[in-house]
Amino acid sequence: MDRKIESFIQWIYSLRGDIASDEAIPAKPARFGDWPALDARLIEALRSRGIERPYSHQSDAISRTLAGKNVVIATPTASGKSICYNIPVIQSILNDESSRALYLFPTKALSQDQLAELYALIEETGVQILTFTYDGDTAPSARKKMRAAGHIVITNPDMLHTGILPHHTKWVKLFENLRYVVLDELHTYRGIFGSHVANVIRRLKRICTFYGSHPIFLCCSATVSNPKELAEMLIEEPVELISDSGAPMGEKRILLYNPPMINRSLGIRTSSIFEATNIAVEAISRNISTITFTRSRLDVELLLTYIRQGLAKRGLPGDLVAGYRGGYLPKERREIERSLREGKLLGVVSTNALELGIDIGSLELAVLHGYPGSVASAWQQMGRAGRRSDLSAAVMVASSFALDQFLAANPRYFFGASPERARLNPQNLYVLANHVKCSAFELPFSTTERFGNTKIDEILTYLERQGVLHRAGERYHWQADSFPAEAISLRSATSENYVIVDITDVAKPTVIGEVDRPSAPMLIHPEAIYFHGGKSYQVMELDEEGMRCYVKEVKTDYYTDAELAVRLQVLDVFEEAEGWGWGEVLLAAHPTIYKKIKLATHENVGYGHVHMKEEQMHTTACWFTPAEAALSLMDKDSQSSALAGLAHLLRGVAPLFLMCDRRDLQVHSMVKDPFLNKPAVYLADNTPGGVGLAEAAFGLRKTLIEAAAESVMSCQCEKGCPACVGALGASINAKETARRLLSTFEVT
Repeated sequence: MDRKIESFIQWIYSLRGDIASDEAIPAKPARFGDWPALDARLIEALRSRGIERPYSHQSDAISRTLAGKNVVIATPTASGKSICYNIPVIQSILNDESSRALYLFPTKALSQDQLAELYALIEETGVQILTFTYDGDTAPSARKKMRAAGHIVITNPDMLHTGILPHHTKWVKLFENLRYVVLDELHTYRGIFGSHVANVIRRLKRICTFYGSHPIFLCCSATVSNPKELAEMLIEEPVELISDSGAPMGEKRILLYNPPMINRSLGIRTSSIFEATNIAVEAISRNISTITFTRSRLDVELLLTYIRQGLAKRGLPGDLVAGYRGGYLPKERREIERSLREGKLLGVVSTNALELGIDIGSLELAVLHGYPGSVASAWQQMGRAGRRSDLSAAVMVASSFALDQFLAANPRYFFGASPERARLNPQNLYVLANHVKCSAFELPFSTTERFGNTKIDEILTYLERQGVLHRAGERYHWQADSFPAEAISLRSATSENYVIVDITDVAKPTVIGEVDRPSAPMLIHPEAIYFHGGKSYQVMELDEEGMRCYVKEVKTDYYTDAELAVRLQVLDVFEEAEGWGWGEVLLAAHPTIYKKIKLATHENVGYGHVHMKEEQMHTTACWFTPAEAALSLMDKDSQSSALAGLAHLLRGVAPLFLMCDRRDLQVHSMVKDPFLNKPAVYLADNTPGGVGLAEAAFGLRKTLIEAAAESVMSCQCEKGCPACVGALGASINAKETARRLLSTFEVT
């Protein structure tokens, strides 16, 4: 291993924390295949770029695609998946100038990045193949040209949804001749986003059929356990899987680091954000190019601030490192990407926004502040280091969250378990009905027509009664004045974002970012501290009607953290078994108070009240009722602590098995549930209508209980701590009461 990296790993071993795991992934040599019959100009262009032969998976994918098969390529980060789709697309255009292709990437940044790579290959062929990106940043003057003459249109699902499909009559050449559709980063199309995208694909295929084309789909995914199933759910057609990578891999060391214990009986450890800061500062000081991932926008700003302070103490400039997250304006993000590629930055702190395959140059180290929520995401983030080098390392710093501590105690779940299943629910009625409306706007529906493989006659009848559609004979026509796609966000349950306006200089108010509506109560309530670009701002006013948040720059030594009050009401039961059930629920929440937390020490230094409206949604939930015999032996306080501890355990371990972020799932306990008339614990989809997480939890109930039991038993605390049963566990030995409840479960 490179001496610089090896020396740095030895330094990590000198820290006071625990090395929960140190895995060396050995280097792997390349395995090659042969090019299928390709145009000589394309073969020569590849050679001029240093590609003499394809890797075995590239050869396989290109051959199957040229034979007319839908494929999904599920190989590791940096295995050359773009070659798998670029070659068939360019070959088809060289064969037939009228051939067209549509590339879909989940983010605009990734679209721009892939355009540069594609341009370079096309230029080497010496043939004019017109390639464009079409997104919100595309100039109006360029749009007409690409609609008429673009061979390859690169966009994202959001722009396809609002900017292309509703205006398909302007894209006749594209849809009449559409040969290939590329779906990259397929594993991101899960949950609510994936459920929306599956319906956008239904609309795309419906328009293609209208114009007489039947495109082949080329899908690429990171490693998940069900890439073929996921691809087939998205496109509703058979797909052939290619998962045996022939790409070489450099040696990689992966360390799982648990911060040092401060109080063993209470299970309290040193702050993970301080430990991650220390590791990143040391690496950058050693001239090791480093990417630090964290889970929230707030943590990006905190880490950025701490790392810059740490570098300043060592006499190094703070601008060696930058932040990168959603909410930054596009121009800022492009400049950061360029600075990383050109080596002007030695470090970057990011949310999962940089997890995908954007070219940010050669990095040597990835630091993960906390488990990112799924095995697939963790491997993607670790894969950002060493993309162009055969020497790299990754360090995951466990946070105090229960799931992080569970993995630190049981690293086999990370290194030994197969990656999770990606889940989506295209039949979510909320999602489905909205896209039927969009599709009806695009083309009339016949009374017997299916939407993809789904019968929608009841939805069409309902929309007619609502005055949205008009039936004339055997066809339904759009008749509302509204433009339906504009009102539907693919990323969340609402399309509305709050605009953040800096009014520090009242004469020159400046838009500095945006926050989606569901996140607003927690992040930008009145008097909240909002961080952006390493600077702190205080929320002066929140205009809920105009969707604007006005902030002023302030110097502060604290940040704010809001708390939600939640109520649940069962509306319908779908299935019950062994004290468990799942069905439809009403989930209502509103923020109550916010805490002021000191930046330097994370002490609670004050609080305030939040006055905002209650938000309600209908969703699905899974619930269970512990055995009455176990509860009858406890007093009321012990029952409450045991149930809260059990909920905390499940909140920790469930995301590992459901392939979701903690925020995708709400877990709550009730000492006496009004519907069930007994104590209960709920696991609810945090999305209107649900996306299958509650149903999956019901099916995985035995696994979840076993993991919760293992989590509480493996924790090193005495009576309960934040890593197992929650922060208040130690005062009444919630660890023991939760363990007793878990021991009564016999799920078959």
